[in-house]
Amino acid sequence: MTKTAANQTAPKTLLSELALKHLFIETLEERKWDRLDFHEVSVWGVQAALEAAYAAGLAAAKQGTK
Repeated sequence: MTKTAANQTAPKTLLSELALKHLFIETLEERKWDRLDFHEVSVWGVQAALEAAYAAGLAAAKQGTK
């Protein structure tokens, strides 16, 4: 795997983990079925997911990675 591909895979994995942990969304892949692709989520879940994503970005910046 190239360095660029590895850099793109890591954020996708992190986003999938955050979606599952905070929003209870099993996958971020499009499944072409409304009941699978659209989700009702709580505002506190969205807030927690955004805070976790921000913290992950901040930690990555401190390590000098994207």
